[in-house]
Amino acid sequence: MKYILDTNTCIRYIYINARAPRIRERMRSITDVDIAVSAVTKAEMYAGSAGSHNPAASRAIQDSFFIRFASIPFDDYAADEFGRIRTYLKQSGTPIGPYDMQIAAIAVVHNLILITHNTKEFSRIGWLKIEDWE
Repeated sequence: MKYILDTNTCIRYIYINARAPRIRERMRSITDVDIAVSAVTKAEMYAGSAGSHNPAASRAIQDSFFIRFASIPFDDYAADEFGRIRTYLKQSGTPIGPYDMQIAAIAVVHNLILITHNTKEFSRIGWLKIEDWE
């Protein structure tokens, strides 16, 4: 694995594909085994589908997308990195959301490049590797 998808990248790929052709092109150029999704991203996406107008259909679309990639849990190693990230951002006065910190921690622990359009917040974590495919 080389890459891990942020929630906003998944949303853009699944639901906004007409306006995100670069993401689709880039993902077609990479084998699925080089891409992962965190359990945290899945949780955020599943919460969105549960609150949608058609939860079952939305969930089915998400599941057919997620099945292509390895799923990485938020484990004890990620928890340790999360603590480091949270402390650093708090001391810097530049906090980000807790789910984003969890996703970042998973990416760091697994030495993966986070694919996100939210570069403004994630770039606050200087040791996190990020790319924006839009």
